[in-house]
Amino acid sequence: MTAKPVVPRELANRDVDDAIAYFLSEDAEQAALGFIDAVEQAYAHIARHPATGSPRYAHELNLPGLRFWPLARCPYLVFYIERPQHIDVWRVLHGQRDIPAWMQEPENI
Repeated sequence: MTAKPVVPRELANRDVDDAIAYFLSEDAEQAALGFIDAVEQAYAHIARHPATGSPRYAHELNLPGLRFWPLARCPYLVFYIERPQHIDVWRVLHGQRDIPAWMQEPENI
């Protein structure tokens, strides 16, 4: 299977930037670097295998096609929808957040 381009939305990029900023504010540079690596690995995986993500929140949020893939060694989830030409990444959220509330932000609708 050919990999599709991964296109993060502005909120997804902001989620990643916020997580990195948090790690750096805690003097956890290695954690920040590990997080970046995990995001890159997750994006590469969903680019090649978009159907492997869990559809758990798709019904609850009434967002057909929504899936998530967990980051390796990090408690974060990448939320995305497979489009015909690309992977549309909506958010990168900590798994302990109120996922339905965070996914209902106006930009996502």
